[in-house]
Amino acid sequence: MTNDQTNIWLALSFLFRNSLRKSLALIDHYGSAEEAWRHIDEPGMTEALTRANKELDWINAHGIRVWTLADEDYPYRLRQCPDRPLLLYSKGNVRPSEGHIVSIVGTRRPTQTGIELTSKLVRELHERLDNLTIVSGGAYGIDITAHRSAMQNGVPTIIIPAHGLDRIYPQQHRPDAIRTLENGGLLTEFPSGTEPIAANFVQRNRIVAGLADAVVVVESKDKGGSLITARMASDYDRELFAFPGRPSDLCSGGCNNLIRTNKAHLITCAEDLIALMGWTTKQQPAQPVQTELIGLRDDLTPAQQLILSKLQEADEGLHINLLVMETQLPYSDVSSDLMLLELNGLIRSLPGGIYRFIR
Repeated sequence: MTNDQTNIWLALSFLFRNSLRKSLALIDHYGSAEEAWRHIDEPGMTEALTRANKELDWINAHGIRVWTLADEDYPYRLRQCPDRPLLLYSKGNVRPSEGHIVSIVGTRRPTQTGIELTSKLVRELHERLDNLTIVSGGAYGIDITAHRSAMQNGVPTIIIPAHGLDRIYPQQHRPDAIRTLENGGLLTEFPSGTEPIAANFVQRNRIVAGLADAVVVVESKDKGGSLITARMASDYDRELFAFPGRPSDLCSGGCNNLIRTNKAHLITCAEDLIALMGWTTKQQPAQPVQTELIGLRDDLTPAQQLILSKLQEADEGLHINLLVMETQLPYSDVSSDLMLLELNGLIRSLPGGIYRFIR
């Protein structure tokens, strides 16, 4: 697609930013974005075109890819949705139409059980399936756990932010977002300059749902964004799955209700999901990733080796303050080394500043 053609799509997206269905209807009626632009007479067209020119300059300067509905490789699952985005912006090595795509969502304040269920699900899916991609929203809790587990297992993962690609929210997840660019990346319908306001999170949830073959809710209270994504998945005829919890678990109330009302399949492991989807599995399970990660220890600094050895000796993990005391290293050094060890999949962070060695 030429810059001029892309510019028209951008201009339409700005002109009808609050009227997506109208823009889709006009393009369907006239047969193309270019013909729609020629025939419409709407206030604000000049301003929209000016904004599109600036956006195109920014896109070209920052290596952003634009996917429009006119592109043959526009994500085909998303194309099936009645409220499909007019266009998408991506950064990285995003392949949103290939293989098995599983979206994983859940609470931003998960329990340790929820974190472990998420990590185990991604690992087991990777061991049993070829060509897997994990999708989520990049938020705290279950979202970022799914992304990190995918990266640790060498699985492509796509973050769907609720803002433009000129920023990362939450800022604490910036290292994770950058790392996804190596095998996956970022995909959004929001142009540069878009802030992560509340309404945008709901809007982006339809992409999390529509992009996938299957949507999994790990932990969710009776209300929350995960249940909005679950409802959208049902509206799009996507297969919906949920992990059950005890009746007394507040963080599982939403999951239990999805299962109770037959809106979601109950699963306890990856094998349940694979069987219900009817997917063909690998002939042989993948080699455990841990055997590869062990080799990374040879490349660790002496300080990182020391921190790792202290955590290996503590079955229940150690608080960061105790690690500082036992290693006699500066707090800032311990903090940064812990982040690197976690990114390498050697340790896990727990609530309350506790870190545990992954055995």
